Amino acid sequence: MEYINDINIQEAVIHILDNNSSEPVLNEYTLELTEDIYKFLHKHIEKCLKDEELKTAVFNSERNIVKEIVQDYLNGVDSDILGLSKELARQLFLIMKGNVNIPSCDLIIVSLVTDVGPMIGILKMDYVKNFTHSVEFVNDKIGIGIVPQAAGLPASSQRIQKAAFIKPIREDNVFDLYVIDKQKKSNDDDEYGANYFMNSFLGCSIVANKRDMTKTFLKASEAWTRSNVSENAEQAEKIRTTIKSKLKEEDSINIEEVSKELFKDNPTQKQDFEIFMKGNGLENEVSVDKAWVEKKLKRVRLKIDKDIDLYINEEAYHDDSKFEIQRNGDGSINMIIKHVINYIEK
Repeated sequence: MEYINDINIQEAVIHILDNNSSEPVLNEYTLELTEDIYKFLHKHIEKCLKDEELKTAVFNSERNIVKEIVQDYLNGVDSDILGLSKELARQLFLIMKGNVNIPSCDLIIVSLVTDVGPMIGILKMDYVKNFTHSVEFVNDKIGIGIVPQAAGLPASSQRIQKAAFIKPIREDNVFDLYVIDKQKKSNDDDEYGANYFMNSFLGCSIVANKRDMTKTFLKASEAWTRSNVSENAEQAEKIRTTIKSKLKEEDSINIEEVSKELFKDNPTQKQDFEIFMKGNGLENEVSVDKAWVEKKLKRVRLKIDKDIDLYINEEAYHDDSKFEIQRNGDGSINMIIKHVINYIEK
C-alpha cells in the first residue's frame, strides 16, 4: 500500500450540513489556518491516513460530479477551492435529504500537498454531543449549570467515520483515492442507506492492496485456527508461528505451499484451509505489506484458556532466555516466563 508520510494543508473550507434544515449553510470564506486550527485538521488527516479501515479505491466509469470537479481542481482547470467545496457540500446534502438516518455534520474540504502529490481531502465531521457550563443570574445570584452541546466536532483524539483523499487521475494509477467508510453496527442494514458515501457520493469501488490482503490473510488464518484446532494448542502454536514467520520473511505467500507445509499429514485440513482462505476473498498468491507486518507484529497478545491475558513484545517472545514454549506431545503446551527479576501489578 502507498503510505503518505508528509502532509501539508494549503487551504480549507468548512460547511454546515444539518439534516433538519432545508438547505446547507455554505461558507463564503476559507478557514483562517491559525496554529491551533492547522494542528486540529492535521491530526485528523494524519489519523485518517493511518486508520486500519482506510481503503484504496478507483472511480467508477459512470459520470460523477464529485470526480469531475475535484479533477478539474487538481489539474489546474479551476483553482477556486470555495466553489469546489460548495458543490461537494451540495452533492452530499442532496443525498442526506434522501435519507433522514444520515447524521448531520460539518463538511471540511482541504487542499493538500503530500509526498505522493496533491490531493483533495473530504472530511465528514459527524457531530459529537459535548457538555459545557452555563452561567445565569437567579435572584441576583450567580447560578452555574451544565448544558449539552449537540453540534460539537470530533476531538483530534477521536476517529472520523467517513473521509476521502482524492488524487489526480492518471493512466498508470493503481487507485484514484483513499476512502474511510465505517458503518455503524445495526440490525437494520439500511440504517445509513448502505454505502451512500462510496456509492452515491464518491461513485467509487474498493480495489485490493497489499495491506488489506496481508491483513485478511493473517485474520483468516487466525479464524481458521480458532475454529479447527481449538483443542490442540501444540498444532495451533505451530500454525501461528509458521504464518508469522512467512509474513516477516517473504515478500509473497503462496497459500497452497503454506497449507502443504502446515498440513502435510492431514490432506483434509489442507483442503479445508485453502477453501477457507479463498472464501475470504484471497487469491492463491498473497503480496505481503512489510510495513504493516512490522507494525502489527511488534507485540504478541495471548489469551490462554480464557483465564489469562499475556502481552509480550516480539523480541521477548522469541528470546528463549525470557520466554519459552514447550510442546508436551499430547496436544498441550507449557508457556514459561523465565528469569523474572522485577514485576509490577497494573
